[in-house]
Amino acid sequence: MTAGRTGDDSRPDQRGDPPLLFVKESRIAAPPEEVFAFHESPGALQRLTPPWENVRFLEGGGSLQPGTRVAISVPVGPFHVRWVAEHTEYQSGRMFADRQVEGPFASWYHRHYCLDDGQGGTILRDEIEYRPPLGALGRLLGARLLRSKLQRMFDYRHDITRRIVEAGDFKPQARPNPA
Repeated sequence: MTAGRTGDDSRPDQRGDPPLLFVKESRIAAPPEEVFAFHESPGALQRLTPPWENVRFLEGGGSLQPGTRVAISVPVGPFHVRWVAEHTEYQSGRMFADRQVEGPFASWYHRHYCLDDGQGGTILRDEIEYRPPLGALGRLLGARLLRSKLQRMFDYRHDITRRIVEAGDFKPQARPNPA
C-alpha cells in the first residue's frame, strides 16, 4: 500500500467479490512533469470531462493534495447523483489518486500515473479498481456497460490530455516559493 492511501478497496467485499480493474495507457510526447502539471492546472478536470457526460461541477477541484475533495453531479439514467471524490495519494510530478466517498459505485479507487517512458515522453496510465452498484446483480448486468463507458471516457481523456500538453495549451498552477 502506498503512503497516504486511506482504505483498501482491493480486498474482496462481503460476498468475496474482488473489485473490477480498468486500465488505460497512452504515450504523450512530453515529460512526465509537464503531463502532471496539466492535471494540476486550473480547469483541468472540466477540460477532461467528455461533453456527452452532462456533468455538473459542484465544488472543489483546485488541488490534488491528499484530503482535498471534488464534488460533481453525474447522470445516472434520468437522475443526477452527487459524486464526491477525495484525493488520497500524491507524488509530485508522478502520481495522484482519488477514492469515491459518495457516489454511484459501490467502491471506486483511481490512480493516475505519469511515467517516464525513457525517450523524453510520458506513459499516462489510469488504473481504476471499482465495484458496480447493486452487488452481484450490478456486476452481472452492468460490468460490460461500465467497462465500455470507462473505455470511451478514458479514450477521450487521454486524447485531450495528449492534444493539450503537446500543444502547450495550458497554464501550470503557480507553486508557492519555498522559504
